[in-house]
Amino acid sequence: MLRTRTPTRVLGVSDRDAALELCARHPADNVFVAARIREGLSGTAGTLVGYEEDGRLEALLWNSANVVPVETQAHSRQVLADKARRWARRAASLLGPDDQVLDLWHRLESSWGTPRAVRATQPHLATTVAPSRLGVALDERVRRARPEETDLVLPAAAHMFTAEIGYPPYRGSARAYRALIASLIDRGHTYVIVERGEVIFKADIGSAALGCAQLQGVWLAPRLRGQGLGTAAMAMVLELVLAEVAPTATLYVNDYNTAARRMYERIGMQQIGTFATILL
Repeated sequence: MLRTRTPTRVLGVSDRDAALELCARHPADNVFVAARIREGLSGTAGTLVGYEEDGRLEALLWNSANVVPVETQAHSRQVLADKARRWARRAASLLGPDDQVLDLWHRLESSWGTPRAVRATQPHLATTVAPSRLGVALDERVRRARPEETDLVLPAAAHMFTAEIGYPPYRGSARAYRALIASLIDRGHTYVIVERGEVIFKADIGSAALGCAQLQGVWLAPRLRGQGLGTAAMAMVLELVLAEVAPTATLYVNDYNTAARRMYERIGMQQIGTFATILL
């Protein structure tokens, strides 16, 4: 009986360079997966499935709590969707460039079920220009969080997560979520303003690779909103990230968050594409 070779396989450490080369076709789009690849392909944090044509890697699909496509086309998405149908119970979201995510979701929806939310239009923003060069005021209070401040950062992070996603990041013990917050802080990837023992502003680098830093978890204490404080604080975050971490800073924002979009525009971030997120 003739057996045909499947075009997909789970990638390992030996595939690292080829996978990163594929991500580098569009670094700002693919920085999330590129960062996970750089962290290691041991399978403990997630699984990377590759799609090959004539022995060459042409598309990827990251599988963990977040399912993320990389450089997929219609034909590869169909094959990868067939592979991904069994992942429904583990996934919390499907995210990435809108054309890839929405088409992949169309192929998965019948087996994955009704989503909690479909955020089909999320402007993907980027900048390579320090806000100070644009004359934007910087909040000099912004600095990297310290490891001993993990318990100060945790309430702000949990508040941001709940407001953004619609449910709390943990129920009962905060141990696992605290470990995630501590990991970001230990890597120098969390920026804060702390006043009188309280975090009043925070922002994180969620992923950094290929000359890009993807920002996430931007939060300002609700009582301080509408006063322009977030603009100066985020401007300082960009200033530090561009000087110390990567020459390009990116993030994506919900299209309905007009206040945030105006703020990002003021500090020099411009739309380079559109992302989509399916919350499961």
